[in-house]
Amino acid sequence: MSKLEVKMNKTGDQLNVQMTGIIDEDVDFTQFNLVGNQKIQLNLNGIRSINSCGIREWIKWIGSAAGAAIVYDQCPKVIVDQINMVDGFLPSNAKVNSFFVPYYNDESGSEKNVLFRYGTEFKEGSVQPPPDVKDDQGQVMEMDVIESKYFKFIKK
Repeated sequence: MSKLEVKMNKTGDQLNVQMTGIIDEDVDFTQFNLVGNQKIQLNLNGIRSINSCGIREWIKWIGSAAGAAIVYDQCPKVIVDQINMVDGFLPSNAKVNSFFVPYYNDESGSEKNVLFRYGTEFKEGSVQPPPDVKDDQGQVMEMDVIESKYFKFIKK
């Protein structure tokens, strides 16, 4: 039984794909056909984890959309980590439109994911983080990633 929920709907020439859950050895991407679409928008906000078998299946599946313009939206940290580590996870016909960056505050223990959007917080080759990220109590938070590694896909 798959632990991944995929919702697909077509609007004009764009296929919108919303994913929630876990991408692992049980995933069956063959039921989600990408072939024949010119534009594909992937909302990945709901992905909680991905393992090596899931990565292999993802690369085969996303590769079936050759020729389409693919956009990755609202990528959680688990997806950004794969984009940075695994060749082919973000194919050459795809781009990241937005992704989450984890922040934390040591004193309060609070955590927050901040959405970085193309053209606002990042663009090709550069990152412009927001000047101050604060938690619900107004405490300044720090980025909870190693910037040189986490933003590697932007610098390529």
